Amino acid sequence: MKTIKPKKLILLTIGIFTPLTITTSKVSASTFGAEIFCTMRDGGNDHNSSWEAAYTYIKQQKGGIFKVSPKRAASQITETVIRESEKFSYCVQFLDNLHPNRKLQRELRKEEERMEKQAKERENNRKRLEKELEEANEEFTEETLDRYSY
Repeated sequence: MKTIKPKKLILLTIGIFTPLTITTSKVSASTFGAEIFCTMRDGGNDHNSSWEAAYTYIKQQKGGIFKVSPKRAASQITETVIRESEKFSYCVQFLDNLHPNRKLQRELRKEEERMEKQAKERENNRKRLEKELEEANEEFTEETLDRYSY
């Protein structure tokens, strides 16, 4: 059975872990991601389109196996804007949209789901009542409804 020499094992380990640990691309990606976000917002674009453009760029520039989460990308943009406050002084006002109130969003989503559930229940009840009414109307004939027939 062949054995792997220690030198080859060390080189293999360095070759695998080096791309995962290099941070220079992350720094430049987050800096340029912040530039994309801030320039688009300053140009009059809405938050969603600016965020998607910046996040897509940061995701593509990140090497390695794992991609950057939206929360981490927002933090990187915020860090860059704060670190380079002279360069991005016009962008500070847009940072609040990068970190929305997650608890409020969950509560709003639950409220929407509850409202949808109530609407479905009301619709099902309406259909059930209409069906019962039709069945009840079928039981009566014209003769039973004529009050003057003796």
